[in-house]
Amino acid sequence: MKTALNFLVAARQCEIGELEQLQRTSALVDLLSRLIHALQKERGLSNVFLASAGARGGPARLAQMAECDRMAAAARDGFELVDMQPGGAGLTGHPGHGARLFSRIAHVLQCLDALPALRERVASRALSPEAATALYIDLVAGLLAVVFEAADSAPEPGISRLLVALFNFMQGKEFAGQERATGVAAFGAGVSDAPRQQHWLHLIASQERCFQVFAEFAPPHSLALWQESSAADATLAVIERLRRVGCTATAGSPLSVEMAEPWFDSCSQRMDALQTVEARLTAELQQQCQHRIADARAALQTLLQAPQALATTPVSATLAPGELQPPAARLGPQLDRSVMDLVQDQSQRLQAMQAELETVRATLTERKLLERAKGLLMARRQLSEGEAHKLLRQTAMNQNRRLADVAQAVLSMADLLPPALER
Repeated sequence: MKTALNFLVAARQCEIGELEQLQRTSALVDLLSRLIHALQKERGLSNVFLASAGARGGPARLAQMAECDRMAAAARDGFELVDMQPGGAGLTGHPGHGARLFSRIAHVLQCLDALPALRERVASRALSPEAATALYIDLVAGLLAVVFEAADSAPEPGISRLLVALFNFMQGKEFAGQERATGVAAFGAGVSDAPRQQHWLHLIASQERCFQVFAEFAPPHSLALWQESSAADATLAVIERLRRVGCTATAGSPLSVEMAEPWFDSCSQRMDALQTVEARLTAELQQQCQHRIADARAALQTLLQAPQALATTPVSATLAPGELQPPAARLGPQLDRSVMDLVQDQSQRLQAMQAELETVRATLTERKLLERAKGLLMARRQLSEGEAHKLLRQTAMNQNRRLADVAQAVLSMADLLPPALER
């Protein structure tokens, strides 16, 4: 007959299995982080090359392409670890997330397969800087979506919090990379452009939002490293000065093309500093997985040793007055008490984990609502992403409501809009 102890052991074994899945996920996230950083640098150098009509950035771009290929090969090896069996849980440990994870990985692999053709179009200068940037953004967004899936499905609160911090930091860094590309295109064109300025300001605001969420969920060491690097980074002064030049110039007024190089160099130094923090986050993620696995295995060992307590307890201590043999269905008074304590501890621990997970996932849910509402406004009202976000934020301020509540209201009204407004 299976006892409470048997099921406690099974619960611990399941927990260890989920944590081992998370450990594999953290290793993949580390590979994706390195690949994203390499692609962001290749994107920036491609913009320098295109904006200068091929005069600058060529050799550096070729060297960076080789680095990207090396990182992409490592990421492909990481994807080989994903469980693709029907009913499997991918890397997340949760079967419900498998379909989304598989779709996102498929999109990433398609984009990686298309990367050589994109590079050829850049080499022949058949693309504008904006068009090339958009194609690189699609690839990076796909990689970030895989990280988001991991953050959305992690079953352990401490690791889930760290994944949320990491995802938002990576997203903020991606917006910083897009800002680098936008600035290169602006200064390379040598003229101020109002739509580009609005997009530039949107990217700055988007970075700030992502880094605020990161700061809320980040572990102390990574947060301190980010704060120290931000305070001591002299390149930020250069970036701020060039931001003012690029974002506040009158539309149509000339911009000095000589500013393109210091802008790119300063932004690249900032991106490298952000990558140092990102590497620290991925290292902490793997360390936390290792520590949680070690703790869970130690707890399992304690459970497996529990029956030994019965063997070392005198038989007389387990018998009621007048009994000659212990009841077959009982574990013994001491072991009964021990198992009851273990069951209560396990229940309380799981309740605490669930409460914390709900708090963490609420942040991810709000992000999903916001992205869906922006997508709806972009499709129905022909707005850019920046315009859609600005409209939602202004509505929230005017109505004194949370941004997530406004986004939910927009989505709830979607079916009331005339079909003719659909694209």
